[in-house]
Amino acid sequence: MTVAINPTILREYDIRGIVGDTFTEEAVEALGRAFGTRIKRAGGQSVCVGYDGRLSSPSLAAAAVKGLSDCGLTVFEVGRGPTPMLYYATYALESDAGLMITGSHNPPDYNGMKMMMSGLSFFGADIQDLGKLAAAEDYESGEGKVEQHPMLDRYVERILTDFKPGKDLKIAWDAGNGVAGEAMTMMCDKLPGEHTLLFADIDGTFPNHHPDPTVEKNLADLKQAVADKGCDLGIAFDGDGDRIGVVDSQGRVLWGDQLMVIWAKEILSRKPGSTIIADVKASQVLFDEVARMGGQPMMWKTGHSLIKSKMKELDSPFAGEMSGHIFFKDGYHGFDDALYAAIRLISILTQTDEKLDDMLDAMPKMVNTPEIRFDCDEERKFDVAEEVKARLAGRDDVDVIAVDGVRVVSTDGWWLLRASNTQPVLVARCEAKDEEGLKRLKASLVEQLALSQIEAPDF
Repeated sequence: MTVAINPTILREYDIRGIVGDTFTEEAVEALGRAFGTRIKRAGGQSVCVGYDGRLSSPSLAAAAVKGLSDCGLTVFEVGRGPTPMLYYATYALESDAGLMITGSHNPPDYNGMKMMMSGLSFFGADIQDLGKLAAAEDYESGEGKVEQHPMLDRYVERILTDFKPGKDLKIAWDAGNGVAGEAMTMMCDKLPGEHTLLFADIDGTFPNHHPDPTVEKNLADLKQAVADKGCDLGIAFDGDGDRIGVVDSQGRVLWGDQLMVIWAKEILSRKPGSTIIADVKASQVLFDEVARMGGQPMMWKTGHSLIKSKMKELDSPFAGEMSGHIFFKDGYHGFDDALYAAIRLISILTQTDEKLDDMLDAMPKMVNTPEIRFDCDEERKFDVAEEVKARLAGRDDVDVIAVDGVRVVSTDGWWLLRASNTQPVLVARCEAKDEEGLKRLKASLVEQLALSQIEAPDF
């Protein structure tokens, strides 16, 4: 019987939907078989499957395994763990592909799939193709095998190999009851220093706070622990362990682009002239600092799959997004791994008398808005940015960067307007040298939205 795949679950970077509604075990089995078909037709023979800590994940993983094995593939079940553990497993086990059952940082009733094949992200048109294969039942068939290869111990052991001991640190950690909790606990058991662990038990209902460190209110418990324990810093992970959040000893948040300045400095000290990639939402400070430190800054499209592909194309050793997806090709495999990023951050701090607070204080100061998301019809969202670009083209008082939506640069700073690839929303952000400049940038953005008959968000 043909399984109807709800088209709304086939996103740009992954597959995601509401469990039992748009995202069912039958759909997962069909999409697993479609993915297995793509692997087989590309000459692949094996695939790793992992899953996160959501209540629905074990049964959904079993459905994916069935679909993949029915294609005649050897399936390596790597167990429960962070998404980067699954990515690592594909390298450690030399498999041709990987499939992770995860809802990332979505609400508890959601789940999804992230995939990679031949060392590359599987996204965009490839994901849409899975829906077409499933609808046509255009599958490969064969006698597959299923092998158990638990990877959590090997994964934690691997990321710890890049820790550099030095001065001891006091660190608070917050897994938000996400699947990174077990790996985080194992890691901290082996690290020197003093560690305070919050919400390390894996609980798919997320009873304490939502596991998304890019929303500052979710860092309240971490900030409190840092203050109460007198910690040097606090580190948080999202629901599947591929995004990082950090606060300093004063409870100030270091966003992804600010953290990138710290990592880039260390890498460029060893690899001068390297290309460092960041997404279009990142602060101008990052791009300027990379250039000042002797690197080649590259602004690219938002989206972890797009960033990873660009890294491979340019042989970049390091990249990241403001959202906390951080990618190390320098010494690692180039995928987004928040636990590995944490090891690289604390290894920098153990080697210097400088505190994280000092590093933040040393960065040029800008005033900016957070990332602002507001509703826009799916049919309109991409057109709006194109309309703005057309209206501003040729003006001599602004520069328009059209890498991903429009980033409009003026003497005051810049503002960004882009369409989300995953939701019916527009995303905006402004950054200026001072408050007066920020007001002017906001007014310019609001004016352009009005000309496109879009109601401006509340700044």
